[in-house]
Amino acid sequence: MNAHSLPDEETAALRQDLSAAFRICHQMGWSESVGNHFSAAVSEDGAAFLLNPCWQHFATIRPEDLLRIDARDGRVLEGPGTPDASAWCVHGTLHRKKPEARVVLHAHSPYATALACLKDPTVVPIDNNTARFYGRTAYDLDFGGIADAEEEGERLAERLGDKSVLVMGNHGVTIVGDTVAAAFEDLYFFEKAAQTLILARSTGAPLAVLSDAVAQNTADGWRAYAGMADRHFAFLKAQLPAL
Repeated sequence: MNAHSLPDEETAALRQDLSAAFRICHQMGWSESVGNHFSAAVSEDGAAFLLNPCWQHFATIRPEDLLRIDARDGRVLEGPGTPDASAWCVHGTLHRKKPEARVVLHAHSPYATALACLKDPTVVPIDNNTARFYGRTAYDLDFGGIADAEEEGERLAERLGDKSVLVMGNHGVTIVGDTVAAAFEDLYFFEKAAQTLILARSTGAPLAVLSDAVAQNTADGWRAYAGMADRHFAFLKAQLPAL
């Protein structure tokens, strides 16, 4: 263990949680063939992180399958068992440039992706779940195809800024969090928020948008319920079949 690595027991627990997140994501219908990526930092500076192997289906990922990657070493793409270029571009750059982003979850969940495909994908606060993300959401609307170039990762990191959710126009969503449970809870609630927005907009009727004050109060009010993430994630893990 180098000076910047997490203790072995913390890394082992992180492997358990991250591998469970992949499998839960698949159970919820949010996996996409053998693509998409989740990652989690295992060093204090974020440079070392865990990542799913190239093209391994979410439903099959075990703790020992996760790759340990150094975000500062571009040679990682040259050897056997390497991540794909898109994973390296997005997750490698985010962990390298934003050590505070301990967990990074990227998905193409149906409603979040549908929202990202609107000309204006703004998460408008119209209920508890949409207001949860008030002031916490960033947007990148410069889609240029599969994100596999270094400049793409740099741009995404810049656009994310100090937010915890990045809506990627014409693409999907990326969530960052302090723990796997917290990040997954945001992924879960963001999908529900996107679903509410898509269904409400589909009626063609005007939205009853909350005032800035009420939206901010609602977003702040969610902080008291932060413990929900751990309880919810523990329940979801307990439902997983053994591999």
